[in-house]
Amino acid sequence: MLAECTVVVPTIGRPSLDVLLDALATAPGPRPAELILVDDRPTGAPLTPSRPGLPPVRVVRTGGGGPARARNLGWRSARTPWIAFLDDDVVPDADWYERLATDLADLAPDVAGSQGRVHVPLPGDRRPTDWERGTAGLATASWITADLAYRRAALSAVGGFDERFPRAFREDSDLALRIMGTGARLVRGERRITHPVRPTDRWVSVRVQAGNADDVLMRRLHGRDWRQRADAALGRRPQHTAVTAAALAAVGLAAGGRPRAALAAAGAWAAGTAEFAWARIAAGPRTRDEVTTMLATSAAIPVLATWHWLRGVVRHVGVRPWRGLPDLVLFDRDGTLVRDYPYNGDPALVTPVPGAREAVDALRARGVRVGVVSNQSGVARGIITREQVDACMARLEELLGPFDTVQVCPHGPDDGCECRKPAPGMVKAACAELDVDPARCVVIGDIAADVDAAAAAGATGIMVPTPVTRKDEVAAAAHTAPTLTAAVDAVLDGAW
Repeated sequence: MLAECTVVVPTIGRPSLDVLLDALATAPGPRPAELILVDDRPTGAPLTPSRPGLPPVRVVRTGGGGPARARNLGWRSARTPWIAFLDDDVVPDADWYERLATDLADLAPDVAGSQGRVHVPLPGDRRPTDWERGTAGLATASWITADLAYRRAALSAVGGFDERFPRAFREDSDLALRIMGTGARLVRGERRITHPVRPTDRWVSVRVQAGNADDVLMRRLHGRDWRQRADAALGRRPQHTAVTAAALAAVGLAAGGRPRAALAAAGAWAAGTAEFAWARIAAGPRTRDEVTTMLATSAAIPVLATWHWLRGVVRHVGVRPWRGLPDLVLFDRDGTLVRDYPYNGDPALVTPVPGAREAVDALRARGVRVGVVSNQSGVARGIITREQVDACMARLEELLGPFDTVQVCPHGPDDGCECRKPAPGMVKAACAELDVDPARCVVIGDIAADVDAAAAAGATGIMVPTPVTRKDEVAAAAHTAPTLTAAVDAVLDGAW
């Protein structure tokens, strides 16, 4: 079973990564097909993860796109039916491989994912700190990707993780709700990981208040009852709003010359802040450092929580459901990727349009597969040979890099074939070859035949007109872009 699974680990190069890799290298049991490490650092020396006992390891880099983008690049780079996500600060049990194989074996077709069980070790000789208690909540959280295996097809169907969630917070719950919204089920397996409490500074509880903006995004995307469906507690945000309102009222009343009312509002703020601080102090070890940290942060948290919530309210107005990137982008060749020399059979004349290499590489860098679909009726007309067509395609790959699929129609317009655009044959064949749903495919071309072939196959077409493109074709196209670069930028921005 693990031969059909890829393990994906997004990382920012923390020392805990070595602990995870050591555990995966020394654990007994079957190995997955591949381990993909997604380096999410903007810069830095290449990771050196290889060690005896690991499955085949591949490192890919995002350039610092955040956890959602890192996980997306990981699963898009994999080719197995199952993707098992692990965080870089967890330690799998010794039997993790064996239990993962058991957890994934014989799952019903409607099961899209299997979550592992999380253990958070807490000190046995004292009460846990506020940060330790927060981390301990991972042990009972639903659908966190610290250890969660998904079917690749389920990830593809919903566009993967929503990259508008910039932190490692709520992006996993959002994904789970979208996948379950397709009618699929998520289950809990029996494998286990340990999630140690990560060392941090005393201000971490202040920084994590930025997640309140993500809660607004969750509500906009999933409705008022998203917390119940995601098993996510509301927490103290209503109290934080009330305490912040009292503080603002105290300041405003004092400025307005109403000292008694200002004093009453200030008293309400002080009482609310004191109650919050004591609730955190009472549950903890009550050391001097912990008490001073709770006092300082309890005064700041209500205001920051409210501020980030309001920021989310403004930022996420009119937000639309996440579509993600396509799984495959197919390009017409002549007039789109390269300058159009009619019936060209000379590789020396294969000349990329400006920005072609950069545009195709941008898709590859995000894990999107790329291909070519090209009408070559010059073969049927006897003007060029199939060998010349293949030589030009080989030159194209020398200039623009390798393509995941290349589809050529050598027939003429009167041959009645199913592959010549605007017929959908080549688009369907490319999708079938790469096991891609045509609905997750984009075709970019310069004439109506390209976008019509996309529509006939159930894909999305984007027209990049050239001076020879007829005006009526441009007017009829559902999606157009002024340049190839602009078309690819639109795809990467989700506007496809």
